Order: sequence, then C-alpha cells, then structure tokens
Amino acid sequence: AAMFILAYTFIFLMCMVGNILVCFIVVKNRQMRTVTNMFILNLAISDLLVGIFCMPTTLVDNLITGWPFDNAMCKMSGLVQGMSVSASVFTLVAIAVERFRCIVHPFRQKLTLRKALVTIAIIWVLALLIMCPAAITLTVTREEHHFMVDTYNNSYPLYSCWEAWPETGMRRIYTTVLFSHIYVAPLALIVIMYACIAFKLFKSTAPARGREEPEGRRVSQRKAKVINMLIIVALFFTLSWLPLWTLMLLTDYGRLSEGQLRLVTVYVFPFAHWLAFFNSSANPIIYGY
Repeated sequence: AAMFILAYTFIFLMCMVGNILVCFIVVKNRQMRTVTNMFILNLAISDLLVGIFCMPTTLVDNLITGWPFDNAMCKMSGLVQGMSVSASVFTLVAIAVERFRCIVHPFRQKLTLRKALVTIAIIWVLALLIMCPAAITLTVTREEHHFMVDTYNNSYPLYSCWEAWPETGMRRIYTTVLFSHIYVAPLALIVIMYACIAFKLFKSTAPARGREEPEGRRVSQRKAKVINMLIIVALFFTLSWLPLWTLMLLTDYGRLSEGQLRLVTVYVFPFAHWLAFFNSSANPIIYGY
C-alpha cells in the first residue's frame, strides 16, 4: 500500500505541475498561441483531467475494497476518465499530423488557428462518443457472495462499479473497438507520420554536407536530435500503454480462472495503470519543453 501511494503521488504531482505550467505559459503569452501550441495546450488539459480523475480513483480502487460512491458517480467517473484518456491519445495523433504537414509538405496550405480549434472540438466529441457505451453500462452492483468486515468483525455489503453488459460477447466487442481506436490506430498513425518526418530530415542532410564543414555538422546534429526525439516519442507511447491493453484483452479473451483473475487484478493491473498514467505525466516534458 505504501509503495502504491508513493508511486501514484509521484506521477500525480509530476502531472499537475508539468501540465499546469504548460497551460499557464501558452495562455499567458499571446506569441505562444500557435497551431502546434494549441494542440499541446489541449494535450495538457486532457492530461490534467487524467491526473485529477483517473489517478486518485484508480489508487483508491486498488487500496480499498468495493466502490464507496453512488451510481451517478460511477458513471460520471468512468465517462470522464475514458474521455480524458481518449482526448489525450487523439491529441498526440493531431500533433503528429501537424508536424508531418509542416516538415514533409511545407508548401501546402497551413492549418489555421481556427481550424486547429475546430479539430480540438472534434477530438472531444469523438472522445465522448467512443466512451458513451461505457457510461451507459457502468453501474453499481452488490456482490452476492462477498462482504466487507471491519476490525470489530462486523460485516457490510460489498458494492462494485463495473460495466454490466447484457452479454459477454458485447463487452469483448467493445474492448476490441477501444483497443483498435485508442491504441492500434493512433499508434500506427504516429509511427507512420514520424517515420516520414525522420526520412525527410535524413534525406535533407545531404545538401548540408556541401556547405562549410562546421555548419553542416551542426545542421546534421540538430536533425539527428529531432529524429531521436521522434523515435523516443513513438516508443514511449507504445510501451506505456501496451501492458494495460494487453491485460484488458487478456481478461476479456483469456478465459482466466477466478484465482488467476484476482492475481492479475490485485498485482498486475495497478502497475499497468501506473505506467499508462505516467504517459500523461511525462507528456509535458516530451512535448511542452
């Protein structure tokens, strides 16, 4: 318990400080209100929501037994958590597309600030739509064969907040839809866009060799740093979310026994959630600075 609290406190503070600083800098300075910075601001806002709504509730869920709140809070918490995570991922894709347009196709029509704001609005609408089924099915139910017992040996009913799908197959389909739209498709787009950018930068280093040697070397070093940063971004997104999605698919498709499911839920899921949330804490460092 102490380890969980320390780990989640660390990423929570990191998320709050980093993303609030990004929001303050972009909002305070008019010169910072560019298309790319609008996307970074939206990323910071969505990551702040992840920190506020996802990290504390996940920590509490891992530390205590049962759902302590009412049905409305169950639905609202699940909806806001899902929307903030989805908006964060979709914004990462928007940043990748904007960088692709600016570097690979620099002479095409630039994205205006107005269009960027429309894109941000679409991101949140899509995030709401994709999480609506979860909000509808989330409900608080009483566990029939489990009870909570206090220090005086008094027993109390145990409640849980979970997605009550009419059929198991429907839950599996929805998990697959989320996996494809919030992980596979965004990851594919990010990798493709950044691979094209890296290839463009790598090709453009050739003319620099004809210049004076020190200047050409500096240009090559700057471009190499950008390429390395793009690789880190793609790898970081992949590795931070892969364990959580693997566990979600495993619990839906793996036909685990009750003992195996409890083992995964108690010991593995908390680490996978922490790693995924760490992505929102590190995004201000990767994108904002």
